[in-house]
Amino acid sequence: MRYAIRLHFPASNNAAEYEALVNGLHIAIELRIKRLDVRGDSRLIIDQVMKESSCHDPKMDAFCKAVRCLEEKFDGLELNHVLRKYNEAADALAKMASERATVPPDVFVSDLYNPSIDYKDDGGSDQPPSDSGPDPEVSMVHEQEAMDIESERPAPDDSPDWRYPLLQRLVNDTLPSDQAEARLVARCTKSFLLLD
Repeated sequence: MRYAIRLHFPASNNAAEYEALVNGLHIAIELRIKRLDVRGDSRLIIDQVMKESSCHDPKMDAFCKAVRCLEEKFDGLELNHVLRKYNEAADALAKMASERATVPPDVFVSDLYNPSIDYKDDGGSDQPPSDSGPDPEVSMVHEQEAMDIESERPAPDDSPDWRYPLLQRLVNDTLPSDQAEARLVARCTKSFLLLD
């Protein structure tokens, strides 16, 4: 399953890496995955989450705490660093999402308009919060489930959602009337499983 997230807000490279991790964990939770081996090419993010490195930036600390909260939903969660050259498939998805390129039919895309975390800084200082001061407040901002798909056909003036015919095939076992499109949908849905 390939999934890309398009960020519609300013984010540093590290924040984008954390967004991918947090949203990927949400997807895994929705799919009821209990054991997960996450591989990423950001050594900093992997080390922070695996407690081999500390977070000095309050925003990164808030992301790290969000990941650790999600970690509790798994029986086993391990993050491993891989070299960028071995992470080409993920990099291709990230590049496609960042360039707003045409999305292939076998890739799920989610548009994120707000950061996944809401953090409060200690007044904007660049120093990490002290032990006596308040930790950044972390709250997960997740208005919509990551895998939610509208089951109703889009209005004629909207651009059609490529997932609609796949959903109709999986839920109602129906195919589009166009023969070529029906073959494509039938072939593509073999890669998907509908979980209730």
